[in-house]
Parts: sequence; structure tokens; C-alpha cells
Amino acid sequence: MTAPLTRRRLLAALAATTAAAPAFANAPETSLRPLARGEDFFKRAVPTLDEIASAANLDGFLGCAVGNTETGELLEDLNGAEGLPPASVAKALTASYALEHLGPDHRFVTRLLTSGEVSEDGTLDGDLILAGGADPTLDTDGLAALAGDLRDAGVSSVTGRLLVWGGALPEVPAIDPGQPDHVGYNPSVAGLNLNYNRVHFEWQRAGEGYQVAMDGRSDSLRPPVHMARMVVVARRTPVYTYHDGDARDEWTVAKSALGNAGSRWLPVRRPTLYAGEVFQAVAGSNGLRLKSPEVVDTLPEDARELARRESQPLTDILQDMLKWSTNLTAEVVGCAATAAATGSVPASLEASAAELNGWAEAELGVTGIALVDHSGLGEDSRVAPVAMTRALIALRERLDLKPILKPIPMRDDARRILSNHPLDVHAKTGTLNFVSGLAGYIDCPDGTELAFAIFSGDLDHRATIAREDREGPPGARTYNTRAKKWQMELIKRWGTVYGTA
Repeated sequence: MTAPLTRRRLLAALAATTAAAPAFANAPETSLRPLARGEDFFKRAVPTLDEIASAANLDGFLGCAVGNTETGELLEDLNGAEGLPPASVAKALTASYALEHLGPDHRFVTRLLTSGEVSEDGTLDGDLILAGGADPTLDTDGLAALAGDLRDAGVSSVTGRLLVWGGALPEVPAIDPGQPDHVGYNPSVAGLNLNYNRVHFEWQRAGEGYQVAMDGRSDSLRPPVHMARMVVVARRTPVYTYHDGDARDEWTVAKSALGNAGSRWLPVRRPTLYAGEVFQAVAGSNGLRLKSPEVVDTLPEDARELARRESQPLTDILQDMLKWSTNLTAEVVGCAATAAATGSVPASLEASAAELNGWAEAELGVTGIALVDHSGLGEDSRVAPVAMTRALIALRERLDLKPILKPIPMRDDARRILSNHPLDVHAKTGTLNFVSGLAGYIDCPDGTELAFAIFSGDLDHRATIAREDREGPPGARTYNTRAKKWQMELIKRWGTVYGTA
């Protein structure tokens, strides 16, 4: 196998080529003959892949590939068989996998169940069960509406327990254990998820100390929760610490980092209990007093439905996921697709991702896709540029992925948007520290449609970053800016060389 092209290897090769070339001490005796300006003159003047890679000034591995969606032909690639972390580009594969197995009109359903009886006076004699249906978009307002639906169904009091069930999917405390504890983009995953499994932490200076609050807020509601607790500690670093307190999430924060007031969202590690506490609070606001929630592993066989709330159609959920790159949504829809495809709940995120990898090989005819999760957050995932490009070509006719991909504006070297640029790009971006990716489709002026994938990663440098520093290490933004410039130059090349008659 050819060794991966790195910036250092490329520069060394170019230097060797220059050294081997003859030196011209004198001017030529005859004038150099100018090139004829044929119809392909501008195509021949476009920088090559190697030249674009050299100018990118990116350390680490670089890889890309482009193909024609109509003919299926792979047009060119650089390190096309080398697997690199796809970051959130993986979400394009996850969206396709979900569309295939759930269908574009699928809706996730959150239900209120019971095996008890409701009397004429509105008393539910039995337990009330909040049962998650793997809705990744459920929020506090949705739970409040569900409580209102229960009242509208004639239930005014409950004699039994409030049970909560999230067994529709595996419960995972964090998508990627290698991320810092406090980052909101690395929450837990379960079959019952709320507010993207994040709790709102707010602080306000009060004399020499601080007042702190943890709640599951929405635009209009602020229900407090007890399953997560914050303690302010007199120290400089680390800013946050977390540990599993058995009954709740235990957090501390450095007093020196707080200032006068502020807030941020923190990840929830007990998503099912979190949703239960918030439901208890919003039900109370609707006049329905409930006992403290208890998490259960199974549902009664004779449970019947009292009320339900449905999500938006899957296509809408996926379009938002691809636009905002929400990791929780990717993991939930991916695991739900695996459950639908196999008939059983996957044991873990990695097990579910393995099913996606197998689907890509069996149904799309693509090898070189090895995901360990559905969001791309895990750095051990690998996707080869040629594999991603071939997958996008295969998906073009199979599923309606392209319309829900995010439009990517063309930009100049200063990252300014180029208005009315002739190339129209719809793609998925992907960013981790010192890792960048972009993959999707290019509509060219002559009607040609191209599929492409571009990955880069300085994995050696990434490996030196301590876990607690991964939220925004020095140099990561500069690397990302250079990677995006490299991506733009490649797209411009492909549009000129392969998309103009």
C-alpha cells in the first residue's frame, strides 16, 4: 500500500524534484513557445491535487476523492484508501441509514401508560408510566404538553407511583468517554431523552458566595431538578469536576471561573431520571401531583396508553441534525434504525455503528467505512475518502439525502462568501480538534453532479492534548481554518476540471 501523503513527505518530494532539475545559468537562445489557448486551457492551468495539498500548510494526513454521480466513475483521489476520522461527516451516513430503516415519515412517540384504572372522578388507581420512544427532540415544553394531554384525558390524580422507562435504546452515560466531562455536546443517550440530555446550570454572586441552580428549562418554564447538583469550590483549576454520586450527578465548579453571573448547559448522565423529574415538576404545574420518579427496566405487559406526543417527521429531524450537527440526535436515530433493522435494541453505540458499517458494505457495496458511533464524536472511527465518495454516489439514487444536506457557500482565500458562485454545494461538515472533513455533492454549471469527500487530521498532535483541554486547545482554530481553505480549493478544482463543458 502506498504510504499516506503527509505535508512533510510531499514537501520533501517536491524539494527532491527541484534539486534533480537542471539549473539554467543563461537565458534560452530561442523564445519559449506559448501554449495554445484551447477549450481546456483553463482546466490545464488549475493546480493539481498535490499542489493544492502542499499549499494547504496542513500537518498530518490529507485525503480526498471525487466521482461522477451519473456514471459512477471515480475521477481522482489523494490517499483515497486511507481511513481518517470523519468527525461529523459520519452523520450523513447515519441520516441515510435512518432513512433506509425507519422511513422519512417516521415519528418518535413519547407515551403515558398505565395498567391501572381511571375512576369517574379522574383518579388513576395505579402507577403512571412515562415511556420514552427514543425522541431525540423532546423538550420541557413537550413534556408539559403531555401532562396537559393527560389532564384532557380525564386524569386529575394518581394513587400509584410515577415510573419512567427509557429501554427503547441502550442507556449510555456519555457518547465518547474521551471528551471533557462538562461539554454539552457529549451527553448521555437513552430511549427517553430530554433537552438533548443537558441540564441548565446558572449562577449569581451573592455576597462572598454564589447562588446556583440546576434546572430543565425551556423558553417559558424552569423546572428545578435534584438529580444533578453543583458545588462551588475555592480553586483555580480544573474549572469543572464530575463524579457519579449513585443517586445523582455530582458537579463542582471553580469559584475563580464564575465572575458575577452566568450560565451554561451541562451534560446529563442519568437521562431517564432527568426526564422523570422534569415531568413530575411540569405535571405539578398542571395541577397533577405525582410521587418522585422511579426508573424501571421493563413495561407491564398489560399497560395501555393514556396520552402521547409525537415528534416531527424523521426527514425534518435529520435536516436539523445535519444543519446543527447535534450528536445526541445522530446517536438516537442511528440506534433506532438498528433496532428497526435487527428487531432488537443494540447493546451499545459501537454495536449499532457496526450494523451501519455492515449495511454500507452489503447494500451500498462500499468497504472502508468503520464507525464506532453514529455522530462521529469518537476519534476511533475511520472512513476512507474513496469509500465515502462511493457511498454518496450509491445513495444518490437510493435515498433522498442530498436535499437535507446543508448548503455550503463558496468562499475566497479570506473566507469571504462568494455571491453567485457557479458551483452549488450541499454537504456535511465535520470538525474535531485537529481533524476536519467535508463530504457531499457539487452541482456544476454544465449540469454535472459530483460526489466528493475530503478528510484531514493531525492525529499525532491531537494525541498530545490532555482530556480536560479538549474543549478548545491552542492551534485547533488555525488548523480548522486552513483545512476549510484546502476544501474550498479542491472544490474549485473539481468544478473547473470535471464540471465545465
